[in-house]
Amino acid sequence: MSVATKATTTRRGSVSLRGLTKEYAGARAVDGIDVDIPAGEFFTLLGPSGCGKTTTLMMLAGFVQPSGGDVLIDGRDVANVPPTHRDIGMVFQNYALFPHLTVFQNLAFPLEMRRLRRPEIARRVSEALKLVRLEQWADSYPGQLSGGQQQRVAVARAVVFNPPVLLMDEPLGALDRKLRLQLQLQIRSLQRELGLTVVYVTHDQDEAMSMSDRVAIMRQGKIEQVGTPTELYETPVSVFVADFLGDNNTIPARIVDDRHVRVGDVVLSVPTHGLAEGTDGVVLVRPERIQISDRPATFSGVVHEAVYLGSTSQYEVDVPGAGRLRCSVSHSGSHTVWEPGRRVGVELPAGSVRVMPRSEKE
Repeated sequence: MSVATKATTTRRGSVSLRGLTKEYAGARAVDGIDVDIPAGEFFTLLGPSGCGKTTTLMMLAGFVQPSGGDVLIDGRDVANVPPTHRDIGMVFQNYALFPHLTVFQNLAFPLEMRRLRRPEIARRVSEALKLVRLEQWADSYPGQLSGGQQQRVAVARAVVFNPPVLLMDEPLGALDRKLRLQLQLQIRSLQRELGLTVVYVTHDQDEAMSMSDRVAIMRQGKIEQVGTPTELYETPVSVFVADFLGDNNTIPARIVDDRHVRVGDVVLSVPTHGLAEGTDGVVLVRPERIQISDRPATFSGVVHEAVYLGSTSQYEVDVPGAGRLRCSVSHSGSHTVWEPGRRVGVELPAGSVRVMPRSEKE
């Protein structure tokens, strides 16, 4: 089957993890993960170092044996199947290319292991190199390529044998920011063209947001929340998710009733999602959602710090009862830059505010 025409065939590559657990010396690195990934989805495991995301990926790949639970690919339990028999492509941060083999030979290797005939190997390698736009580098060695080119070779080698699932473990972590952005677009385009299921591991929020159909945010071996990038950013289920995915202000508050909270001396109209009256809570609001102006507003504050960044200005504003708030103001046409010491009006738009229990922050 042609690499380039795979997306037009019946899709394979659904992945299900059922109660997946991994223990090391009695400590759970992965703690009962349950998730379903449909065929053709770009799914990212996102979280801080030590959260269990790479261990989860390694169990899916077959390099780490689960302590419990099931790993299913297209409905088949592969928990006890060796990596070489799972028909999975894998891309690592360090590329894992053979330095003594040419680019062509690196791509041919997995096909030779599958005992394909030479004409078929040549055809598939040629197609894969064309997909990543490296045809002219076929006879070069990895050491003669840039980091970005080596990563594209690694991706081509991972898809040359038409795997239904592609696993990627922080593949762009060693590259500079500009090159990472370019390769993010190329990997996403390739995934869509081939119809691959991709399970991607990263700690980079921007990568996860820009590339993924859905993201699972992990914490201490568990999945904290699964959703689209928009869902996670706009409706986080916890303070951890809100803080981890983008910048966030966490403001102490008091629950008044099911529709109101008190911040300092100000009562805000916002759903409190069943939190008990009189209990402590926190109000979450993104810096770009806070509105500041010279006009009177719900809150009044004093600019503590101002940083001009071209398209935006970043402010820290001291607001009595709310603390020091971070605000991001986009510039469109003429705009005002408020200097430190300036008194400003501060609004927290109701539709941009979420309320959670105080204990969630702790």
